[in-house]
Amino acid sequence: MPSFSVAKDIAQRLAAAIEVRGGAVLCVSGGKSPIALFEALRVQPIDWSRVRVTLTDERCVPCTHPDSNARLVLQHLLQDRASAAQFVPMVAQTSEPLPPPFILAQTASLALQAAGRVDVLVLGMGTDGHTASLFPQAPNLVEALDLNNREACVAIELPEPPANAPYARVTQTLAQLLSARHIVLPLSGADKLATLRLARLSISNLYPISHVLHQTQTPVALWLNE
Repeated sequence: MPSFSVAKDIAQRLAAAIEVRGGAVLCVSGGKSPIALFEALRVQPIDWSRVRVTLTDERCVPCTHPDSNARLVLQHLLQDRASAAQFVPMVAQTSEPLPPPFILAQTASLALQAAGRVDVLVLGMGTDGHTASLFPQAPNLVEALDLNNREACVAIELPEPPANAPYARVTQTLAQLLSARHIVLPLSGADKLATLRLARLSISNLYPISHVLHQTQTPVALWLNE
């Protein structure tokens, strides 16, 4: 799954959206996995000035924090040609203290709604089957996965957050993720592919990504590196 091939496919979809609607919205995930994709995507020859970029989820830290997904996107995606794109962060504050997570989720919902419908949504998946910040152990996972939930974002406060990112989070709900026109899911590594095989068997809250894989509302393109 060369990152260049995925990047080229995303760029073509964004260019088509620009041609039809005069602009495009790209939503991406954070973490280390998409960095190579970001660096391949940022040099694609499209009219980036007509692209809005936003996030699937964010840690409840200032957007300048080293662990912020916003900072990752600014460093690795919004460079070169993509520096002309407009970035719509989920957490816009640059310093602490931050408002409570539920307030950040409300603010993020408004920002995403203002950004417009997403044309291309780039999801990731953890070895535990989470996607965005829809973790299987989240106390409010059922609410976040409810397709009747009209909130674009919810706060996620894990009882045992990952040691490398021990923060509360804000994440798009499943309904908001599926409102995108097209979903891209690039995966690599034997551990993630093993989780994917389990998630493709049936819908289960043990594997939140399964709710994306088993729906028929939004097309999902799997890019797998065996």
